[in-house]
Amino acid sequence: MDLVKFVQDEFVTKKDFPEFSSGDTITVYYEIREGNKTRTQFFRGVVIQRRGSGATETFTIRKMSGTVGVERIFPINLPALQKIEVNKRGKVRRARIFYFRELTGKKARIKEVRK
Repeated sequence: MDLVKFVQDEFVTKKDFPEFSSGDTITVYYEIREGNKTRTQFFRGVVIQRRGSGATETFTIRKMSGTVGVERIFPINLPALQKIEVNKRGKVRRARIFYFRELTGKKARIKEVRK
């Protein structure tokens, strides 16, 4: 296992993204290829979880699209990821806020951390 970790640390390029954790509202800009054209699309939502470590780390974002909840899982080392912006810092007491899926309306608000 140490050899795998060594290879990941040496050869996988690390992108410099801002620090974020569960409860934060972030915007992820990523590249989409359609045929031979490419365009940039963004996904703005609340981080539900971060899991894994190193090259295999992923994070899950949830947003409401109309009345339907949409979740998307992004690997942190996805080559198509262009940038991540932290819009709001949220104050939550858990690392994985799966209870957020069942909340609707005013109960689905997350308290903001003031600096």
